[in-house]
Amino acid sequence: MTEGITAAGPVAVRVQGLWKRFGQQVAVAGIDLELPAGRFIGLVGPNGAGKTTTLSMVTGLLRPDQGSVEVVGHDVWRDPVSVKARIGVLPEGLRLFERLSGGELLAYTGRLRGLPGPEVDRRAAQLFDVLDLAGARHKLVVDYSTGMRKKIGLAAALLHNPEVLFLDEPFEGVDPVSAQTIRGVLERYTASGATVVFSSHVMELVESLCDWVAVMAAGRIRVQGTLAEVRGEAPSLQQAFLQLVGASGRDAGSDLDWLGGGAGR
Repeated sequence: MTEGITAAGPVAVRVQGLWKRFGQQVAVAGIDLELPAGRFIGLVGPNGAGKTTTLSMVTGLLRPDQGSVEVVGHDVWRDPVSVKARIGVLPEGLRLFERLSGGELLAYTGRLRGLPGPEVDRRAAQLFDVLDLAGARHKLVVDYSTGMRKKIGLAAALLHNPEVLFLDEPFEGVDPVSAQTIRGVLERYTASGATVVFSSHVMELVESLCDWVAVMAAGRIRVQGTLAEVRGEAPSLQQAFLQLVGASGRDAGSDLDWLGGGAGR
């Protein structure tokens, strides 16, 4: 099976007719996506848009009700072993083996991926240095801060050098120093020709990082394309996003005439 080609070049991820329901609630409503390879891609939308559900299905963590997903030319559900060898995943609310040290966690992850022990140790040492975790290598993960957990999770996702990296809200709850470190690693990774797909609802972050964007709302893709195409004539991605999801005309304070001026009034 070969990779598809779009006007933007080779396709890293192709999604066709993807649906997911939870009872009566439709979380993802028949979306189609073609994400180009070698790009920094943002999947953006308000809370409840279906971003996490979509990424969970794309990465094989959640089975769709309908539709198909291909990652670098391999069907996620028909050829899961090939797909999982080619992707790295940092899901939201990542569960880690907390009674392992950071070093033990990467050693376990690398060997689980089939990498030789010496190569795992070499890559892990480099990742600890680049992610500013060298001092925490022998510290139990249970004692890691939120930012440190994100970074060790990213290290585990990158250890086998995947072709496509999927990140769900990777900067959520992360301090500015850790965020800058993570950002630098991801920019280096995409510069090598790899693909990053990450979800976020922070438009300023997406605009500063991404060159390709897909906007999602109410389980549907509203628009996808280059950053310039999605932004259009709007002064910023934030303004374009508000228009696309139908939120640009809302006045959040119009009905709160009682708010302000002191408690108990």
